[in-house]
Amino acid sequence: MQQKGIWALIALFGAQIGLAQAPISTMEPISFSAVTINDAFWKPKQDLLVNTTLKACIYQTETATPRLKNFQKVARKKGEKHEGIFYDDSDVFKALEAMAYSLKNHPDATLEVKADEWIEIIAAAQQPDGYLNTFYTLNEPQNRYTDMSMHEDYNAGHMIEAAVAYFNATGKRKFLDVCIRWANHFDALFGPGKRHWVTGHQELELALVKLYKTTKDQKYLKLADWLLEERGHKYAKGYTWTDWKDTAYAQDVVPVKQQSEITGHAVRAMYMYTGAADVATQTGDTGYLSAMVRVWKDVVYRNMYLTGGIGSSGSNEGFSVDYDLPNEQAYCETCASVGMVFWNQRMNSLTGDAKYIDVLERSLYNGALDGLSLSGDKFFYGNPLASNGKHARKAWFGTACCPANIARLITSLGDYIYAKDSKGLYVNLFVGSQTKMNLN
Repeated sequence: MQQKGIWALIALFGAQIGLAQAPISTMEPISFSAVTINDAFWKPKQDLLVNTTLKACIYQTETATPRLKNFQKVARKKGEKHEGIFYDDSDVFKALEAMAYSLKNHPDATLEVKADEWIEIIAAAQQPDGYLNTFYTLNEPQNRYTDMSMHEDYNAGHMIEAAVAYFNATGKRKFLDVCIRWANHFDALFGPGKRHWVTGHQELELALVKLYKTTKDQKYLKLADWLLEERGHKYAKGYTWTDWKDTAYAQDVVPVKQQSEITGHAVRAMYMYTGAADVATQTGDTGYLSAMVRVWKDVVYRNMYLTGGIGSSGSNEGFSVDYDLPNEQAYCETCASVGMVFWNQRMNSLTGDAKYIDVLERSLYNGALDGLSLSGDKFFYGNPLASNGKHARKAWFGTACCPANIARLITSLGDYIYAKDSKGLYVNLFVGSQTKMNLN
């Protein structure tokens, strides 16, 4: 612990120097795969996740609900209809991502066989042109890419994240190749000189950067940047904009680089700013960084709870007005706190400023982790700060984004403990662990 304290002081001092020298930092998080956690608090949490939470996610995804079955219906080509909600594909992918992270540090032949089975089912549902979405393929194939609110991009983003994670964990390419075909298909349709596209639920942006870092193909980074640039120009078409008439809901009022206030759906915002930070890291674009610094101040100083939770309003699962932070009515979606962990890590990497890790830590322990029960098989969707006793965790939800999201966060916790740059090693979280790295 004493050694960690010394490193923390070095990290903070180094962070301030780095911030003064350059607007874009070169700080790089140490991958969870290079970190062994032996912490008395977190090690049991990770073991519980592997032994209980993942099993609950797998059961709900392939047996108790039709999520995985929808992919099988597509492959059968018998005219069957989609069951569930149009964004349910994403829950399959997030569960697979958590399985991949678990396999990296907790090898399990049975779990790997299960993951391979799922990947075969998913691959069989891909269309000849690369398209992959069970709702539209089963119900409305003629309406593909006609409504930007319908999560085709969101589902695909989670698919890419899962495929990259599985490739990194196992070295197996099948799932990654499925995603490359999808990304090439999407890139052929949308981009400069092609059709406009505004992501209705941001996620694809950060996923494309991961795909770029894995494949080294610049077109995926350029596509992520282009998707961010599409916002704020009235290009969007879909029920969010036409029926709800709410451009703020999806952070589409002004271009990303001009934004200074947090608006709309909390998870959408967190995923978008994470993606913007990822693009800025790769391109050195300070326009994104400047905007995110402004928005971050608005989030943390005027719209964040003591717990690090964000998004006080249940009506839009997001933000209302500054300082509107009721306790009993607080929404504070678990996924939004997971997003705060993602975004604040990226902001720390971009600037070297330790204040972002302070917020990350607050959101991790108090806004995200409480979404998982001590038994490991029940979950909070919303996390109010007060209750009359009627608010309780549930085994699953109709919209089940939170269970697999908290699962993938905890299984990859090692990603957030250490970072390095040309000056040395930084200890960001006081989590008992070991790692080895080359600082040259």
